[in-house]
Amino acid sequence: MQQIINFLIKSRNTLWFLFLLLLALTFTIQSHNYHSNKFISSTSYFTGGILETRNSITSYFGLKNYNVRLLNENTALKQKIHFLEQQKQLGTTKVKDTVLLDSLEKGTKFKYIEAEVINSTYHKKKNYLTLNKGSKHKVYPDMGVVTDLGIVGIIEHVSNKYSKVISILNENSRINAQLKKTNHFGSLVWDGNDPNTVQLTDIPRLAPLKKGDTIVTGGRSTIFPKGILIGAIEDFSLDTNQNYFTVNVKLFNDMTDVGFVQLIRNKESEEIKKLESNSNE
Repeated sequence: MQQIINFLIKSRNTLWFLFLLLLALTFTIQSHNYHSNKFISSTSYFTGGILETRNSITSYFGLKNYNVRLLNENTALKQKIHFLEQQKQLGTTKVKDTVLLDSLEKGTKFKYIEAEVINSTYHKKKNYLTLNKGSKHKVYPDMGVVTDLGIVGIIEHVSNKYSKVISILNENSRINAQLKKTNHFGSLVWDGNDPNTVQLTDIPRLAPLKKGDTIVTGGRSTIFPKGILIGAIEDFSLDTNQNYFTVNVKLFNDMTDVGFVQLIRNKESEEIKKLESNSNE
């Protein structure tokens, strides 16, 4: 305490000068419009910068919640889109009432569940992803995994709270795919090289291929609906027998940076599998 008193006594002239200077500045600003406006402009600029920085920091930490909300909205929209496509294929009259649409779409074939990727690989020959959803969330093996940009893989194993996805960047992965503009289809595989490029095999030589054409899911399985995006044709070549094309497909998805995904459950898959199993017997 004594040191504080000694400091005040020793610096009394300087402190008195600063007090008078502040008082003079206050009177000047209050009595002259020009100085007052300049002062307000300067403080607004300073506080505005602080507020902008604070908002940027707050927005950054709120991105995850924002992304989750967007994912939920996208999931609901995809559910409605597939319902409308299903009704269109059946020739059903257009539905204009959104309440009626919400009730009718429960009868659609596919159900979407959102999830977050908590671990993934893309540099191995056999790559996998781990999701934060499992059997308690009604996630089962053989469910398709997609993002807004395209397919990611297929659920292989499930625990109570988590699930393991066999990535499309896996040498054991085979997915039915086709040209978007025609019905020519083949098998989507990966040669283990470029994580941005997969291969579409067994495309007949009569298929009208063109660089940049879109490749989508073929819908000839219980896993993926028809028409989900995969990528675009990068180049293609005929096999040794000159009968089929092997097509290099540039993925729309960046498989090195997958954060949130959607799982597709085909509500009729068990019935279809059971029927096909009985037919094979």
